Amino acid sequence: MSSTFIYLLLFLPFLISADKCNKYDKRALLSIKSAFNNPYLFASWTSSLACCDWYGIECDPEVSDGSRVTSLFVITDSNLTGPIPPAVGDLPFLTTLSFHKLPNVTGNIPSSITRLTRLSILLLSWNSLSGPIPSFLSQISSLTDIDLSFNQFSGSIPPELAKLPSIQQLDFSRNRLTGSIPAEFGNFPKSSPPSLILNHNSLSGDLPVSLGVPEWGKIDLSRNNLTGDASFLFGAGKSTRYIDLSRNEFAFDLSRVTFPVNVTVLDLNHNKITGSIPAQINQVDPTYFPVFNVSYNRLCGEIPAGPITAMFGVDSYFHNKCLCGSPLPPCTSKQI
Repeated sequence: MSSTFIYLLLFLPFLISADKCNKYDKRALLSIKSAFNNPYLFASWTSSLACCDWYGIECDPEVSDGSRVTSLFVITDSNLTGPIPPAVGDLPFLTTLSFHKLPNVTGNIPSSITRLTRLSILLLSWNSLSGPIPSFLSQISSLTDIDLSFNQFSGSIPPELAKLPSIQQLDFSRNRLTGSIPAEFGNFPKSSPPSLILNHNSLSGDLPVSLGVPEWGKIDLSRNNLTGDASFLFGAGKSTRYIDLSRNEFAFDLSRVTFPVNVTVLDLNHNKITGSIPAQINQVDPTYFPVFNVSYNRLCGEIPAGPITAMFGVDSYFHNKCLCGSPLPPCTSKQI
């Protein structure tokens, strides 16, 4: 048996696989390239090369015949300009769609992505996208992760997103969102709601009490204009690990709160929170607890001594009404 024949037996299946490229997927990708005026970023996107080998393209060999595009990553290029082309909706096997760190990619999210019935991860972060967050995203029931952070989205958060059955993360941080947080978000599964990351927006109003039902693994509402009670987010029996409510206008009695015992980040600074720090804070697992901050509130009373409170310095407690005790100055009779 000749060495050439053996070579062909061993490697011909891989050579055939490498040449595979669904013609409809290739047509959609070349349309995307054309819509962006054929930038250098897509230099490898040519008819002479299988589209599964193009830059930013992945084809899962276990999907269909291995020729269908399942991931599209367009990342880090300031020369890419214009809106996201509607042709992204012509890649029906797509599970991941990523446009990231493209400062001159503008406009709205195209409604054509509702045709992507297999889409799991939608990552459109660090761009200059604008307009409202579209309610039609709720039509893509396969979504598990939506990241629209660091854009210029405005308007209110669509309550329809609470209908997504498998969602694990909603990250709308660092946009220009206004209005209140939808009460419908309290309808997420109690034991497995998504991480809710809404920091650095202009959200306002009181929190819906319904948000106290899900046991958020992570909830970050920091740097908004939210008001009223947020005590219902806490509870010793909850599994929440990350709570950041800092730099809002929340006003509630911290004395009546119990903390999730596995919490690792608890940041309440710059609010209007009253009462005292509950001694129960020292029952939290100290194994990994890097952030605890109640500064710039209206707290009073002695800081309860214990392993958790002792881990943090003055800057976690200062600028309160009459909080005292280590690491702050000793309490006087008027402060206790």
